[in-house]
Amino acid sequence: MSDFDAIDSLLDAVGPQAELPPCHVRRELRERARLSKAQVARALGVSPSTLSGWESGRDPAGEIRTKYAYLLDGLNAKLATETEAAPAAQQSVTSGTAPTATPVPDLGQDGDGDGDGDGDGEDVELLVAPEPCVLCGRPAGQRVAGFAQHLTPADCRPTATGAPAAPPAGQSTGHTSKAPLCTTGPARATKGSTRATKGSKGPARHAFQEPSGPVDLIREAVQGALAEHRGDVDAATAVLVKRAIPDAMRLLDATRKGARYDVIAHPWIPDILKKQTARGADQIWEARPKWTRHELPPGRHQVTALDINGAYLSALKTHLPLGRLEHSTGPAHDRRRSGVHLITPPEWEHEAVLPNPIGRRDEPGPLWVTEPTLRLLLRLSGPRHQLCAPPQIHESYTSGATENLLEKFRIALKDARDTAIEQGDTVTLEYVKAMYSKFVSTMGESNYNRELYRPDWMHLIRSQAFANLWLKALKAHDEGLAVVRAMGTDELHVIGDWRRVFAEGRAVTEVKVKDTYTAGTDAAEHEGEGE
Repeated sequence: MSDFDAIDSLLDAVGPQAELPPCHVRRELRERARLSKAQVARALGVSPSTLSGWESGRDPAGEIRTKYAYLLDGLNAKLATETEAAPAAQQSVTSGTAPTATPVPDLGQDGDGDGDGDGDGEDVELLVAPEPCVLCGRPAGQRVAGFAQHLTPADCRPTATGAPAAPPAGQSTGHTSKAPLCTTGPARATKGSTRATKGSKGPARHAFQEPSGPVDLIREAVQGALAEHRGDVDAATAVLVKRAIPDAMRLLDATRKGARYDVIAHPWIPDILKKQTARGADQIWEARPKWTRHELPPGRHQVTALDINGAYLSALKTHLPLGRLEHSTGPAHDRRRSGVHLITPPEWEHEAVLPNPIGRRDEPGPLWVTEPTLRLLLRLSGPRHQLCAPPQIHESYTSGATENLLEKFRIALKDARDTAIEQGDTVTLEYVKAMYSKFVSTMGESNYNRELYRPDWMHLIRSQAFANLWLKALKAHDEGLAVVRAMGTDELHVIGDWRRVFAEGRAVTEVKVKDTYTAGTDAAEHEGEGE
């Protein structure tokens, strides 16, 4: 290569960069095509968090910018209508204006368009004739923020045939059924399907595929694993559990389509949330219950060890911070925000009959606790219970929060769990358990989940599970049961007629018997005590 060739190559490298539409248009194009961030990120060879940055205002550079612009241009062409709207949609990308065909709804996580369930409902209107839901394709009788949408996740389900309902006459049918969760590996697209043909009159009918609904992703993954292993239940379960983490992340992405809130997947984290050593822990106290009653009522008693179903699954409904945690000082608590707080906990004078709500702690003084622990202490110090003094808040790291951030994700897993129990489907049941338990345990500093780094979420969800168990202990105590033990997230030992207090069963709102034993005066010590 001559010196001039090298110069020409250098000039080409710094030439005009590919034109990109505004960031909000980039997200709209991806969501209209029903593509997850993970799918697009894999195609471009970047991480989902990098793609989130591009959809939030940052711009790529170099060759990856050219690839991204090519993808967006192709998406716009494929999503164009079959008539004269195709050139108009193409022009909108190059001119920097948002496409007008089928915009993306801005809905809250509870599906009613208000985020935390406290909106005024002005954006919801009833339709004279049902229109296809923008998420599942089935007829919806409401329009939310201008777009057809089911108001509840339970209604956002597949049709009897597993395919979306047919749209009204004249409407594009570009969205069909999506591939299941990584069953045997994605099929490669043909050369003709990856590039929009210049001058084509409409979108390819097979280009972008959408599942019938989040629960359908779970069902298709199980069916695919069973088919791959020729009905071998153990082998199918093993492979599903092994890939539970990436499948949970894809399910999360699917349930967040159309969501109001953008989530920062890899935010700046304060030092208190970082491990102090490679094998050590950070400074956050989760208030894990580890309590056994020292003195029982006189006499011999039959103790029932109750198992709380789906403890971590229920705990997904908690106030989670959306963005970067911001530092503040002072005693005020803002219920619109969530995070971690340095507090001096109050004295607890009920250890004889109820566990300390901050768990078993030997060292006195201030400690960092999570939002669920703080809210529990504030609740117990309030006028209804008056069980302790209010905690003293010294400083906090918080962000704007919502309780419903993971609600659609939780409901999808709960529905799949309920159906699996009803049908005796052990494969799906173990798969779902692995999805939500590993999702919680790997969102901190883990090599198994690189798509989400939120140790604050991990601590908050765990603490919410502990707080939920503590409140069940309080309910048992208030209803006249003697609480004997409270351990971890799901173990509560009681004396008395517990069935008049708790419903028995396998649903997440019910409890089941784990063990029974005799305790008290002249009773043999229960074998196997301990966590």
